[in-house]
Amino acid sequence: MPDPRILVTNDDGIEAPGIEALEEIAHRISDDVWTIAPDLNNSGAAHSLTLRRPLRYRHRGEQRFSVDGTPTDCVLLGLQHLIPGKPVDLVLSGVNHGSNIGEDVTYSGTIAAAMEATLFKTRAIAFSQVWRRQEEIDWSLALAHAPDLISRLTAMPWPDDVLININFPDCAASEVKGVKVAEQGKRKLGDELIERLDPRGVPYVWIGLQREDDAWRDGTDIAAVNEGWISVTPIHLNMTHYPSLQVVEKALRG
Repeated sequence: MPDPRILVTNDDGIEAPGIEALEEIAHRISDDVWTIAPDLNNSGAAHSLTLRRPLRYRHRGEQRFSVDGTPTDCVLLGLQHLIPGKPVDLVLSGVNHGSNIGEDVTYSGTIAAAMEATLFKTRAIAFSQVWRRQEEIDWSLALAHAPDLISRLTAMPWPDDVLININFPDCAASEVKGVKVAEQGKRKLGDELIERLDPRGVPYVWIGLQREDDAWRDGTDIAAVNEGWISVTPIHLNMTHYPSLQVVEKALRG
């Protein structure tokens, strides 16, 4: 894809360091890069649209905008309104601060931005950096490996209604074992709920950590990143469970 038009977005917000890293990655591939991202952190926004109020956007520099909405809003405005002239060839979402593996894909605004692009028949790749340490996150692995991954993936025949989800393991760029194409694993969010009282004595609840059921089941994205591999997972938007169609039809016919 020679000098593609690229839209960069995320769910951590326009000021997040991960989107700065992704912009650098995009500029290594093309001179035609646009950035449209939420003005505030929208982690966990999933594939939500803002429907009950108008959206406002701000210029943040040449071909850069922030939107007071969700990642889905940003992609919708980018593809349909803010980017003039020729259509966008590729949407890159991230690089997310933290993983998007297993059931994260149903909650993630990073994945949702790629989903929205896919609905518009635009190729889309979501990037996330696994990070479990307290110190400042290291983006060097994404910077080192993402350009080649993008080039290879965009050169392949791209299936309809499919986005690509990429997660970088929590290790140095020189220590990564390689790339594994992996299925979506399973880990349940919200098993650990922590209730406390605010200064006025009113209870509140924090949603806790995920349970990693598939942490070591070979072939999953969770296992891959835990073992030091970059995981690459194709995600299909059609969630119909085809083996159940005849079963459900038979049950309803009674």
